[in-house]
Amino acid sequence: MTATLLVLNGPNLNLLGHRDPAQYGSTTLVDIEKAVRSRAEQHGMDVDFRQSNYEGELVSWIQEARTSAAGVVINPAAYTHTSVAIRDALEILDCPVVEVHLSNIHAREEFRHHSYVSAVATGVIAGLGAHGYLLAVAAFAALKATKSA
Repeated sequence: MTATLLVLNGPNLNLLGHRDPAQYGSTTLVDIEKAVRSRAEQHGMDVDFRQSNYEGELVSWIQEARTSAAGVVINPAAYTHTSVAIRDALEILDCPVVEVHLSNIHAREEFRHHSYVSAVATGVIAGLGAHGYLLAVAAFAALKATKSA
């Protein structure tokens, strides 16, 4: 059976390429999705790629992942710093979770330095732009291989 990697993207990420290109670059979320699908295919994985501006929808998708995903890559965006609900939903998962941020949240405003998600994530990738998503796919493939060995 092919492993499915759930890739979740939080608020405003649908505006990548248009929103503050100096901070986030010119790559769009569609570009990131194409690259993630291609990289996952190289590792024999399927991808379920989603974006929502709504916290409750993200929580529901995380809950669904309990039975449908072998791992989760999540860029919670602003919810990183505010959402105990997303943190609690991720904590219930019995699969690897990789938190991704396009920018280095620790080099930005003070309020962005704290992540509710990091405490329940298997790993965190921040500050490497869109490439961070590809590193997350590679990390998940490595974790999956280690678990299978």
